[in-house]
Amino acid sequence: MKYNIVGRKVNLRDNFKERVYKKLGKFEKIFSEDAEATVTVTLEKNRQTVEVTIFDNGMMYRAESTSLEMNDSLDTVVDILGGQIRKNKTKLSKKIKPESMDQFFMDEDSEEDAMSEDDDYEVVRKKTFSVKPLSTEEAILQMNMIGHEFFMFRNANTNEINVVYRRKDGKYGLLEPED
Repeated sequence: MKYNIVGRKVNLRDNFKERVYKKLGKFEKIFSEDAEATVTVTLEKNRQTVEVTIFDNGMMYRAESTSLEMNDSLDTVVDILGGQIRKNKTKLSKKIKPESMDQFFMDEDSEEDAMSEDDDYEVVRKKTFSVKPLSTEEAILQMNMIGHEFFMFRNANTNEINVVYRRKDGKYGLLEPED
C-alpha cells in the first residue's frame, strides 16, 4: 500500500507518521499493492481532524474523526474503517483480496456485528423520476425544497448526471462522473 500523509495547518512529527504506518499496516494484507491510503490531518481551533481515504480496485473506503488529540482521532478512524470492512466482509471479498479476508478477521478480536454475513441489502422502495437539466444552484434549491440530503439532476452545462448533497458541516458537495 502506498501512503500519502498530509498536514493542513499542522506540522506532522515522525512519530505520528510511524503510528499511521503501524495502524494502517494491518489493512495491507487485505488490499492490493496498488492501494493508495491518503491520511489528512487538519488543525482547527485546538481540534484535530484525521481523515483516511483508501483507494483500491475502483473502491473507496473513507473515515473521519475529530478530537483534541490527533492520535485519538487516528485510533477512531482505524476502528471505523475496520468496522466498515467487517460489516461488508462478504460483499467486499469479491473486490479485495479474498484469501486475506479470513486471516484478517481471525487476527481481529472484535465483537460481532448486528448484520450477519448472509444478509443482503434490501431495497424497500424504488422511485423513478424525470431528470431535468438544471444548474447546480437550482439543484441545491430543489433539494432544500423537498427536504432531502441529496438530489440527482442533469447538469445543464455538461449534460451529465450529477448529485448535490448536504455535508455534515452544512455546506454542499457536488458529485460529477469521471471518464
